[in-house]
Amino acid sequence: MSSFDADTALEPRGAGLFVGHIERRWWVDRGPNGGYLAAIVLRALTLTVGDAERAPRSLTVHYAAVPEEGPVRVECSVERSGRSVASLSARVVQGERLVAMALAAFSKSWPGVDYADAVMPDVPAPEDLETVAPGPLRPPFLSNFDMRWAVGGLPLSGSESARAGGWLRPVDPRPADAVLVAALTDAWAPSPFSRLTVPAAAPTIDLTIHFRSPLPLPAPRDDDFYLGVFTSRTAAGGFFEEDGEIWSRAGVLLAQSRQLALLLPAPG
Repeated sequence: MSSFDADTALEPRGAGLFVGHIERRWWVDRGPNGGYLAAIVLRALTLTVGDAERAPRSLTVHYAAVPEEGPVRVECSVERSGRSVASLSARVVQGERLVAMALAAFSKSWPGVDYADAVMPDVPAPEDLETVAPGPLRPPFLSNFDMRWAVGGLPLSGSESARAGGWLRPVDPRPADAVLVAALTDAWAPSPFSRLTVPAAAPTIDLTIHFRSPLPLPAPRDDDFYLGVFTSRTAAGGFFEEDGEIWSRAGVLLAQSRQLALLLPAPG
């Protein structure tokens, strides 16, 4: 079992009820990374569906309160299950405190019209790039990933656009499944940081992930990298939006994400 799998592991405790543990090494500042929490929620929902043919298609997580390190339970409900599509909800609770809510859709593949106009950016291979080194402003949870900067300006570089990204994989490599991809959608430094020249905090309000390709990929490599590209176009009233894409090395779009987050002065 990889360290990522261990940190998102859940134990069934009855119909739709799972217990796990929020690990400190996924901390950003006051609490854990939102993508890490989304991965735990998706694991619980996937176990609740219990049907390999019904893959996750959409997951939306609203972050209601800052989780603490320690035990957590995920309460899942199947709101409706049709012949192909299942709609589920989930509540993430610590003690009696609600910390997150989620809605998800799982479905079999449908016959239909296919097209793919999205194109992966042309960037150097991860082997040609240096690993992002730890630094005093780097949140602790990023130590769980091997990251190679490839897109946009570096954080606090005063870039003209809020666009950032690069290659990433867990430090304990494993093939990408939907649970890992959910974590990758919120693993990069927030794209507005490229525009800034002073540190800021960016707690997530909500995160939606659309899974666009069957996972895991055919003949997956344990040590492969995945390209994350993240862009924000508007920041107003203390909030910003961010659109993300996760690509395989072969140029397959694995997931698209969109989140609303705060952009606040860094604590201290």
